[in-house]
Amino acid sequence: MNLLLHSCCAPCTTYCLEKLRSDGHDVYGYFYNPNIHPYVEFRRRLDTYRDYCASVGLDADICESYGLRQYIVEVGSDIDGRCAVCYRMRLLSAAKLALEKGVDAFTTTLSISPYQNHELLARVGEDVSREVGVPFIYYDFRPGYRRSVEISRELGLYRQPYCGCIFSEEERYSPKFRKSRKRTKKGSADKE
Repeated sequence: MNLLLHSCCAPCTTYCLEKLRSDGHDVYGYFYNPNIHPYVEFRRRLDTYRDYCASVGLDADICESYGLRQYIVEVGSDIDGRCAVCYRMRLLSAAKLALEKGVDAFTTTLSISPYQNHELLARVGEDVSREVGVPFIYYDFRPGYRRSVEISRELGLYRQPYCGCIFSEEERYSPKFRKSRKRTKKGSADKE
């Protein structure tokens, strides 16, 4: 099957590409991530992705436009629901490219992350699939997460410390959010 693989970054692409190719798929890559902030982070991920694609022979479309303004406009009315909007932005763009390229289906590296909302991601992918008319194949790549870290280290790929959006960066550094996460983890541990 010919698959378009939307990629959030090179490190997440490593295992996903390995898995898809080993399953016999022909893979075409796509980098479109308007959520990434700040600009230097965006460029670093984009450049790392481009170099990685060249090293493994992955043909890919790379959107070099820094889309932060568009992203902020899209998520601005519902900051707490931003992940659904962000998934939709990226998967809609991927589906449209898949249709243009005539591939059989599309999927995303976002599903390798244990930190993403997988039910929401799959639901948004299916909605976009119906809208555009290109099948979305949800792959649960999480079992390969550690392998992606290993491959990234072996290849010396830049690994980012947060999902990329300005809000996840805030959550990473803000004492308020760190305290909230500790309370949530403690509450979860108490319930087990």
